[in-house]
Amino acid sequence: MQVKAQDLVQRLESGLLPIYLISGDETLLVEEACDAVVAAARRNGFSERSIHYVETGFRWHDLSHDAASLSLFAQKKVLDVRVPVKKFDREAGAALREWCERVAADVHTETLLLLRTGRLEPGQRKSAWFKALEKIGSVTLIWPMSPDQLPRWLAARARLLNLSFEPGTLQYLSDRVEGNLLSAAQELDKLALLNLPQPVDFNGLVATLEDTSRYTTFDLLDAMMGGECARVVKILDVLRCDGVALFAILGVLVSQLRRLGVAYGAPPARQKLLQQFAKRIKSPGKVLAECAVIDQQGKGQLLGDPWVSLETLLLRLAGAKQMPLPSEAQAWLG
Repeated sequence: MQVKAQDLVQRLESGLLPIYLISGDETLLVEEACDAVVAAARRNGFSERSIHYVETGFRWHDLSHDAASLSLFAQKKVLDVRVPVKKFDREAGAALREWCERVAADVHTETLLLLRTGRLEPGQRKSAWFKALEKIGSVTLIWPMSPDQLPRWLAARARLLNLSFEPGTLQYLSDRVEGNLLSAAQELDKLALLNLPQPVDFNGLVATLEDTSRYTTFDLLDAMMGGECARVVKILDVLRCDGVALFAILGVLVSQLRRLGVAYGAPPARQKLLQQFAKRIKSPGKVLAECAVIDQQGKGQLLGDPWVSLETLLLRLAGAKQMPLPSEAQAWLG
């Protein structure tokens, strides 16, 4: 069965399944979900755990040997297997299907198999081994957290630490740690240790925070497609200060425009964003022509500041219709 991350703990309290697959790009959430499985297993008598890293030299069938080699003091064992996404190959698929068959035949009854990995590709989620795991065990897919989900996640985590905040304060924290859940969790832990007056006010929060924002070119494009002009300006400025090349950003933008409307395999929230952007951009060919102007400016073949042109194009695509296109500005420059 598929179980949402927020429902996993409740499901674990209802009883354990023989196999758990936790998949996602958000390392903190994946690790915490796996920790919850291990803790529930320990409460249910799985007193031994062995960790396997799927790398050069690893053989999937060695798991069966490990399952059979309980120590004198353990009756049940957790096999904690860390698998890179690319390592789910033909050998892995065959071994996992065989494992599911043996579990169905009441073999490995004293073993819980925990698989943790990155975000699985669409084809992997349709494979025979995935369907076999889904049928007999629990599958939790953890998707990237969107900017509007982050304040709610922070609020829930703060409550667990007995922290409360004045209205609007958590949004500021969300803006500062955007894209970095581990840093967000660390900041909340630090606030809890400081024993600040409750509820924490804006000034108290600002005094303890460090800027842990982390941006990528994809964050920039998501802000553009979402019509968030202020974020576009902020992220582009951070990327430029961090030394990201103009042509690297332009290349990703051009690639996205050439694949306009293609959302297959993207997380649900991003699929919606891509589809909305595709409806808004009626003529990607004209936008690609504007990208060519920026490319020529960056190479010194045309007058104008390519960074300014890139910013105005991104803002125009984000919905700021008053911003001039690079080609229009080029005409003014003569």
